[in-house]
Order: sequence, then structure tokens, then C-alpha cells
Amino acid sequence: MKAALAGPGGELLHQARRATGRDRGPEAVVAGILDFASELRAYGADRFGEPARAAGVAVPGIIDEEHGTAVYAANLGWRDVPLRALLGERLGGIPVALGHDVRTGGLAEGRIGAGQGADRFLFVPLGTGIAGAIGIDGRVESGAHGFAGEIGHVVVRPGGTPCPCGQRGCLERYASASAVSQAWGEACGDPDADAADCAKAVESGDARALAVWQEAVDALADGLVTALTLLDPRVLIIGGGLAEAGETLFTPLRDAVRRRVTFQKLPEIVPAALGDTAGCLGAGLLAWDLLGTIPTTATPRR
Repeated sequence: MKAALAGPGGELLHQARRATGRDRGPEAVVAGILDFASELRAYGADRFGEPARAAGVAVPGIIDEEHGTAVYAANLGWRDVPLRALLGERLGGIPVALGHDVRTGGLAEGRIGAGQGADRFLFVPLGTGIAGAIGIDGRVESGAHGFAGEIGHVVVRPGGTPCPCGQRGCLERYASASAVSQAWGEACGDPDADAADCAKAVESGDARALAVWQEAVDALADGLVTALTLLDPRVLIIGGGLAEAGETLFTPLRDAVRRRVTFQKLPEIVPAALGDTAGCLGAGLLAWDLLGTIPTTATPRR
């Protein structure tokens, strides 16, 4: 778990981390979040002379933002956890916002990170899986049922690799960091090899690595072109572990997307700027939004 105290301009005033404790069960995770938030609020009151006036929390899985409920999170074992109400009670009745982890990170990237000033952006982190955040005029679209942005389950290879979602050929089965790790491990014969190792091998000119990397880049470009055809973003922000490869990823990716567009307007394709602080910053922005304070620090890109 990562937590922070954030100022009205999105600045980090204090950061802290601790284990989720998920090995002790879902109830222990909830208890840990409540304790962590309470300790952070007490620290803020002591350090800055007043406690936080609102709180934001970002969690994975399926969430109901309107009712403040963590509906389902497979990795945490959660079902229908009234997290907003529990946090509000623990924190003395202050307003609490609940957000999806990827959309919350995207909110931060859009407002104060790589997409700062863009009226339309798409944030796509490439990690264990692939999700997305659709940014529109300073907010992130959740969709009618909370599923907006799930680009990782766009089918890019019909009839391809089975996906846990029930489809075959989903984007995240080819272009996530975990997919690249698996493909490179099989190609090089080392089951412990990961995507970062593959990127290093690409940089050294290894033909096997180049083949694995290009397959991932091509699949990613196919998925992204589908997304930009539907959404027409001004800025496309790529984050997550795979993006840490820098231009080893971005140079071929920009080329691959450029080759695929026809009538579409090519967006600016940039790396995420906030790293693993994006979620904390985004949660802070959600909290400030509850108080009617929306940080804006740049002239909109038009």
C-alpha cells in the first residue's frame, strides 16, 4: 500500500508505504487500510497543524464509485466492501472519494503529469495486465457500469491465446509486462527472465528478443489504434513496467502506430511522468475535488 498527504496543487507533502497483509485475508487488508489512513491523518495534524479535510482511496478490481463500494477484487479477496463508509467513519466523518487504481493514476497523469493541459488523453499502463483511463476535460470517464477503459481486453489476435476474461487473443495476453516476461522466458530458456531482461537483450541486438519485443509492440499498436479511432485523444500516455524500457519501447511503438493510422489524427505518444506515485496523487486529487478544489497548472493543449 502507498499513501500520501497531498496539497491543493497536487504536491506531495508526505509519503509512506506498507505491506497490504493480504496473506492474512481480505478483512486484514481492510483493517490495514483503515489503520494506515488514521495514522496518516494523525501525522498530518501533528506535522502541519491540521488534519486532512478529505480523503481519497484508489483500489484495484471492480468498484462502484457512486456508492463507494469495492465490488470485487480477485487479488484481495474483496466482495462488496463499503470502503468509503468505513474510511469516513474511521476518519471522523470527513468526505471520502473511492476510485479505481488505473483511472485514479490516469487522473493524476492527465492533470499534473504527462498529459497536463490536454483536453483529451488516454492513459495506458503496461503492467501485469493492461487497463486504460480515458481523460476528458480534467476528469476520467468511468463508463455506465464502471468498466470504461478496459483496453487490455480488446481482441487483437482473434482465436489467439486464451484470456482469463473468457475471450481469446486479448491485448494484455501479448503486450503486458507479464506477457513479454513469459514469452521471453520461453524464448531464452530461462523461466526467471522478465520483460526488463528482454528489453536489455533487445538493446544488445539479440534476434530472439527482437522477435518477442516486436510481437508485443505490434499487438500494442493494433490495440492502441483501435482505441484512438474510437476516442481521438490528443495525448496517449504509456506507463507501467514495460514503459520503463524508454525509447526501446517508444521508438518502435510510435513507428508502428504511425504505420497503422489512415484518416485518424496521430496523437502525441509520451511516457508517463509520475511513476508509482500516480495513484497516491490521483487519490489526493479526488479528495480535493470533494472540497471543490481542482488543481490546474497549465494552459490547455488544443
